[in-house]
Amino acid sequence: MLKDDIERESHYHRSSPERKVNRLGREKSPYLLQHAFNPVDWYPWGEEAFEKARKEDKPIFLSIGYSTCYWCHVMEREVFENQSIADLMNLLVVSIKVDREERPDIDQIYMTALQAMTGSGGWPMSIFMTADRKPFFAGTYFPPTNHSGNAGFQEILQNIHHVWTNERTKVIESSERIRQFIASSASPAIKSKSATEHVFRLAFDEFSKSFDSTYGGFGTAPKFPRTSALSFLFRYYHRSGNIQARDMALTTLHKMADGGIHDHLGGGFHRYSTDERWHVPHFEKMLYDQALLVTSYLEAFQITHDRKYAHIASRILEYVQRVLTHPEGGFFSAEDAESAVSPYYPEQKKEGAFYLWKKSEIDRLLPEEEAKIAEFIFGVEEGGNVEQDPRQEFIGENIFFSAHAAEEYAGQFRAKSEDVAASLERAIERLFDERQLRPKPHLDDKILLSWTGLMISAFAQASQVLNNESYLEHAERAARFSMTKLIDPATGTLLRRYRDGEAKVEANLSDYAFFIQGLLDLYESSFQIEWLQKAAALMEDQIALFYDQDHAGFFDTRGTDPTILVRMKEPYDNAEPSGNSISILNLMRLSQMIGKSYYNEMALKSLALFGGQIEQIPQALPHMLVALDFSLSKPVQIILAGSRKHPVIREMVDEIHSRFLPKKIMLFADAAEGQAYLSRTVPFIQNLTPAGGKQTVFICENYTCQLPVSNLETMIDTLENLQQKNKPNVHPLRDDGGL
Repeated sequence: MLKDDIERESHYHRSSPERKVNRLGREKSPYLLQHAFNPVDWYPWGEEAFEKARKEDKPIFLSIGYSTCYWCHVMEREVFENQSIADLMNLLVVSIKVDREERPDIDQIYMTALQAMTGSGGWPMSIFMTADRKPFFAGTYFPPTNHSGNAGFQEILQNIHHVWTNERTKVIESSERIRQFIASSASPAIKSKSATEHVFRLAFDEFSKSFDSTYGGFGTAPKFPRTSALSFLFRYYHRSGNIQARDMALTTLHKMADGGIHDHLGGGFHRYSTDERWHVPHFEKMLYDQALLVTSYLEAFQITHDRKYAHIASRILEYVQRVLTHPEGGFFSAEDAESAVSPYYPEQKKEGAFYLWKKSEIDRLLPEEEAKIAEFIFGVEEGGNVEQDPRQEFIGENIFFSAHAAEEYAGQFRAKSEDVAASLERAIERLFDERQLRPKPHLDDKILLSWTGLMISAFAQASQVLNNESYLEHAERAARFSMTKLIDPATGTLLRRYRDGEAKVEANLSDYAFFIQGLLDLYESSFQIEWLQKAAALMEDQIALFYDQDHAGFFDTRGTDPTILVRMKEPYDNAEPSGNSISILNLMRLSQMIGKSYYNEMALKSLALFGGQIEQIPQALPHMLVALDFSLSKPVQIILAGSRKHPVIREMVDEIHSRFLPKKIMLFADAAEGQAYLSRTVPFIQNLTPAGGKQTVFICENYTCQLPVSNLETMIDTLENLQQKNKPNVHPLRDDGGL
């Protein structure tokens, strides 16, 4: 890589004549390149570092983080840029730096160790381990020297050296115990147990206990979106008619959209809120959050038909199109929380600098009436609207949130609502344009297949629900980009990361699962058979690479990397859904679509494998509950016959997509290649043709079909009768949508 490229990524210090590029300068990861000028003798993960540790009889210091991690930046500035500490590191340990987003397999193993040793986790992750990669000491951020009763990194290094030199036997014994714990955590107990639908109520009860009825969300600060929980709650409402489940999810989405976690000028959502009101966020923006929240807001729109949810989803997608989209297709990973406070001082960075406002700035930029409206609606105050934040760095600043509606301003100041709304739009546009002139947050421009798969799903679903053809085009471009750029030419298998012309790192389970899900959603949006064919082919590859033929379930990695300590099998949802949960759903969807019954058998065996966890802590596996819900239901196959572009077909498709039907499968009998492909495994589809020459829809359960339907009204009646038949007796919905 050219030196100026390295300097661009290593954005917390600039090179000077005496600085040398370390080994990380040969990497493509934006996170590793940020450390390319550190005086630490960093190694990337690999045998070279392990051999050095063995040869020199030193422990390994493993530092794991990601490019938009605030405390990773702080530890770099305070510790890894400190020459005396770097000299000590180079003398006493072999130092390895890992990008957790490139290598989630490494991150997962050592996060398990960190949580076991300390009771908590986070990044930067700081691990001391043996040359055979067994951890014996762990932490997160360490200050350079002892501070407020916490050990400094310099003292920790010296203590590690002491025990390594004088108490080696204890270190080795401890590291082996931790390895055994990781191995025992790597996979569920082999005793299978098929969970039943009573676990839905158990999970709902647990979410109810932690639900914040005032501000939405679950638990106390910090608050995260928890989209997997919202997905489960919507499906529990659909299954049981439990209005409280629906309202918990809707209230959370509503309060988040009003809060400062939502970027009211540029669209998109920040990572999490540091307070219970969703007001003061941690300002980084992650691609996966945008994708998963699009799905949540689209589902809220389908359930309520309240256009505010559709508007929020559209605004997220506009942000992704503007900032996180590669010119050729795929999607970039994230924007940093920090940015320069001034273009004249690029090294003086502050969290949220790009997003914060002083009232005087707004008064200077906007006409008086527009300023008054914007400040009223966004809660702007002279002395700032941030009462407290974790590091007291936002005092005197304003974070925009929906303090009031435009109608409130109109009523209070005797103005017309439409005039207020128009003025607000002009104010937003002018403030956005001004903000664009500020130094922008660092863009992590690596492309990850798993996150791209999630965003393909988001764009494909939005094209369905919002009837927007441009969203479909974005999804298709990203899919083609991935199939072109993220394929290993030697093996034909998928790769995880693309950046700067290089594709690297074996794809893991989530890469396959999320990409296959994206392709299935793309097929149901476009009815182009190539997407279904590709999804089916990749599922065969995924089974060969990851499926546990002995005990069911999917391993998270292929098992081909000898440097990986343990092969994990993870059922729990974190910021992203579990790869196993999505894989089980994909198997069941594909079984319904292409008639491969053994896919459904594999899905049910995998659900049974995780049945113990589902029974014990269902709230920790909400997306596994989504898969269980699908398995315990009668999926509805909706098969259209005719021309995809015919107005009648389009009208029927739009009506179907306007409804929340989480267990539906959509297929298209096109009298061409698509129908021929489907007929090879589901023979009766060969006989589905337009009834009487009219555009036709067949609505089926387990491929037992109702009479063919050729007009919208009859189709609506058929769908509603089917829904009513499968729905328990419940109270009717409230007119207000439950908010």
